[in-house]
Amino acid sequence: MTIKVVRGNPTPEELAAALAVVRARAAAAAALPSGAPPTVPDAWSDPSRIAARLVPQPGPASWSRTYWPGG
Repeated sequence: MTIKVVRGNPTPEELAAALAVVRARAAAAAALPSGAPPTVPDAWSDPSRIAARLVPQPGPASWSRTYWPGG
């Protein structure tokens, strides 16, 4: 595996930290069984669940509808 620094001048510590992350990810991927299905993130971490609701219309009490669901 060849890694090339394209921009910047990392210190030896920064470069070692980046390589440690790359090697850890590669080791984790190699440890998975070949037939294992990929993991699916939980729905609570999906950003689209926030955007799926309609934004409250402006009005005197719109500030209270920004937090309470169905309000």
